[in-house]
Amino acid sequence: MLPIRWMPPESIMYRKFTTESDVWSFGVILWEIFTYGKQPWFQLANNEVIECITQGRVLERPRVCPKELYDIMLGCWQREPQQRLIIKDIQKKLLALMKSTPVYLDILG
Repeated sequence: MLPIRWMPPESIMYRKFTTESDVWSFGVILWEIFTYGKQPWFQLANNEVIECITQGRVLERPRVCPKELYDIMLGCWQREPQQRLIIKDIQKKLLALMKSTPVYLDILG
């Protein structure tokens, strides 16, 4: 069995695994963090997940996720592997967000 919910289109369709496919998976892990550990595409069966991913759909922005962080996720989920963020750029963006003024979220509301 393969971890379909964490895989990009090229890995699902062609069994192609690269650094770029790892970046896609990292974006899904970020999504999991901001949903407090929900399973990606939790409401769908595996065959529906495959259909969504191959049709270009992405996971929705979690309610408590800052836009800047969701933008990183979207950069990880570009359909074309060469268009995805590279790890060094992700690191720079995350470091910049860490150093910026914190945004407080209403997590209870």
